Amino acid sequence: MDMRPILPRASHEALREGFRWEIPARLNMAVQACDSWAEAAPGRLAIRDLSGDGPREVSYGALRAMADALARALLARGVARGDRVGVLRSQGAWCAAAHIAIWKIGAISIPLFKLFKHDALLSRVGDAGANVVITDAEGAAMLAAMPEVAALIPEAGALPEGRFETVETGAEEPAVLIYTSGTTGSPKGALHAHRVLTGHLPGVELSHDFLGQEGDCLWTPADWAWIGGLFDVLMPGLAIGVPVVAARMAKFGVEECLKIVREGAVRNVFFPPTALRMLKAEDARIEGLRSVASGGEPLGAEMLDWGRRALGVTINEFYGQTECNMVAASCATLFDPVPGSMGRAVPGHRVAVIDGAGREVSGEGDIAIARGSASMMLEYWRKPRETAAKFRGDWMLTGDRGVIEGGHIRFVGREDDVITSAGYRIGPAEIEDCLLTHPAVATVGVVGKPDALRTEIVKAYVVLRAGVTGSEALAQELQAHVRERLASYSYPREIAFLDALPMTVTGKVIRRELKARAAAEAGA
Repeated sequence: MDMRPILPRASHEALREGFRWEIPARLNMAVQACDSWAEAAPGRLAIRDLSGDGPREVSYGALRAMADALARALLARGVARGDRVGVLRSQGAWCAAAHIAIWKIGAISIPLFKLFKHDALLSRVGDAGANVVITDAEGAAMLAAMPEVAALIPEAGALPEGRFETVETGAEEPAVLIYTSGTTGSPKGALHAHRVLTGHLPGVELSHDFLGQEGDCLWTPADWAWIGGLFDVLMPGLAIGVPVVAARMAKFGVEECLKIVREGAVRNVFFPPTALRMLKAEDARIEGLRSVASGGEPLGAEMLDWGRRALGVTINEFYGQTECNMVAASCATLFDPVPGSMGRAVPGHRVAVIDGAGREVSGEGDIAIARGSASMMLEYWRKPRETAAKFRGDWMLTGDRGVIEGGHIRFVGREDDVITSAGYRIGPAEIEDCLLTHPAVATVGVVGKPDALRTEIVKAYVVLRAGVTGSEALAQELQAHVRERLASYSYPREIAFLDALPMTVTGKVIRRELKARAAAEAGA
């Protein structure tokens, strides 16, 4: 049976003009990601599991049997349609089966991250009102302090056998509750409907140069607890018919990454920017890849050039957020990337830059997504005020500032990250990209530091490569590096060397912590 991508081969303009969402009124993601393939080709490879939790190769038929057994076990525990059920497992076939099982009975899955500490886990489970969490022995120990939450461990005993017929659900019916990573405030639960998987398919296919070619095999080091792992890789791969590699990585390591790519016969990878920087810092080379996608932070020209040399492909950047994902993407097969751009609007999603009145503008403004995107959330879970504030008329606000030039969307900075210095508005991303081209720099975070004269000055917090020592001379060299390449007013007037940057569990720099640090320095 042929793979089933959603996009035909055509120019980007033709795809944009000819694309229409074809979402049936009745839709269940368990059918998309598992049941339909299990009926048509039960022996087809679904997951190549390197996690060591069970069989190494899991077919669609086996995956459905796992999900059916879990669905029956959930019903036996009193879980009903519309109930929230947590999934606290690392990458592995049982993690995929858990989400599918929850959708099969019409319940709502909650991806949970194994590296959460007690408070983070409790806040999400408590906010969602979940009484059951599908996990493993390690996760059950984490849940021990929550006696009101029952841990369901598939490996712990015999599960009910027999085929379970997936319930019929509506495309707009809630299916998954994904909590934001909290880079700009306390985590909120983005509630998504069963149409969300369909909404991701065009962007996933484009960012992998038409995913679904013969021999494609998909993997990401990003945990499946995040939208980037769950809906940029796992579920789209299963829906299209591309085998997905599952591999447990508590912490990204270059040697382990190379081993997974080799043993998993991986050809298509979603690398978060942090992973790419680590590969680049160690001069890693990977052969045999057909596509590499990246999203979360913009990449610069230096990183794109390195990708061509070290990975053998042009890295395709994509853009989105937990609330509405995969709305813009690059696709080297269709058009050359523009350094500093996150790509162009994906077919089916209308992306624009708007002003405070909700009008589209030609210059810098708020990046926004028009209502109607299939990957757009239904609401923030039980937060009507925050949901209303997320929209400006018919536009969902991303919280990012940007410019659209020739159809290419260029990220300027988070709305609250843009630096105002001596009347200039300065986006930190461009400065970070520039500093990353210096051979001494491993990673960097740039923020505005309060300044009585200039309102703010540009402050760079730099992590150096192994073997490099920070000094005043190096700081001056880095300042000159930026001054010679960017505007004279945007170079970092202060540079501090750190051992590590504050990061979210998804590998994004937590700017608010750097901003708080800079503010404390200014106050002192």
